[in-house]
Amino acid sequence: MAQNPMFNEEAFKRAQAQHQRGFAMQDGPAAQETFEQPMHVVRGIDRANCMTLQGTINKTFFLLLICVVGGMLSWTNPQAWISYTGLLAIGALVVAIVTAFKPAISMFTAPVYAFLEGTLLGALSAMYNAQWDGIVFNAVSITVLVFFFMLFLYKFQIIRVTNGLMKGIFAATAAIAVLYIGSWILSLFGVSTAYLTSSSPLSIGISVVVCIVAALNFLTDFEFINRMTGEYEAPKYMEWYAGFSLLVTLVWLYLEILRLLGKTRSR
Repeated sequence: MAQNPMFNEEAFKRAQAQHQRGFAMQDGPAAQETFEQPMHVVRGIDRANCMTLQGTINKTFFLLLICVVGGMLSWTNPQAWISYTGLLAIGALVVAIVTAFKPAISMFTAPVYAFLEGTLLGALSAMYNAQWDGIVFNAVSITVLVFFFMLFLYKFQIIRVTNGLMKGIFAATAAIAVLYIGSWILSLFGVSTAYLTSSSPLSIGISVVVCIVAALNFLTDFEFINRMTGEYEAPKYMEWYAGFSLLVTLVWLYLEILRLLGKTRSR
C-alpha cells in the first residue's frame, strides 16, 4: 500500500452529511441544520449512534487481531501462500478502494481487508526473514515504536496538526504514490528502477523519506479521529472506517521499514 488516502476530506464530509440528513429526516425540518456546522449543535441527535473514541480503539484492535491471525496463517506455511501474493495484493487493494468510497459498509469490508492484508504480510515477511534472520522482528518493533512516538507527539501537541500541515502530508503522500506508480509503469517497459529497489545511497535515502511521510500520516489519522469524535460527531460506522484507515497506515509503514532494513542489510 503506497499511501493512505483513506482519511480524506471528502470521505469525512460524506459521512457527516449523511449523518445529518438522517437526523433531519427523523426530527423534521426543525432539526435540519447546515452541513458545515459541528454535529453537537444539531437538535435531536442520538449520541448512541455517534462515533466514539473508545469504539474506534476497540474496532482498531479487532482489525489488528484479524490482521495478525491472517499473518500467522501464511507465516507458518509461506510456501502454500507465496504463489497467491499477487491475488492477495489485488484483493486487498480492491477492498480498500471500495471502503474508501463507501465508508458506510466498512463494518463488512474492513475485516476482509485486514485478513487479506495480514495474509499477504505474513507471506512477504517470511520471505524477508528467510533471507535476513530477525529482520521482521526489528521491522515490527520499529513500527510499533514509531506509532507510539507519533501518538505522543500528537497527544502533547508537540506537533500541532494544522490544516496546512495536513495538506502538506497529503501532497507528499500523493507524490510518493505517483513515484511508485510511475516506476512500476517504467519497469513494464524495461526501464531500470534501481533508485527504488537497490541498496544504493539514493535508494536508501528515498526509503527514509517515504518512512517519514508514512509516519506523519499518523498525525492526520489522529486529527481526523479527534475531529470526528469531538467537534463533529460522525456516524457510528466511522469507527470501523477509522480503524481501517489506521491499519492502512500501519501496514504501509511496516512494509517501508521492512524494505529499508532489507536494503541496509544488502550493503
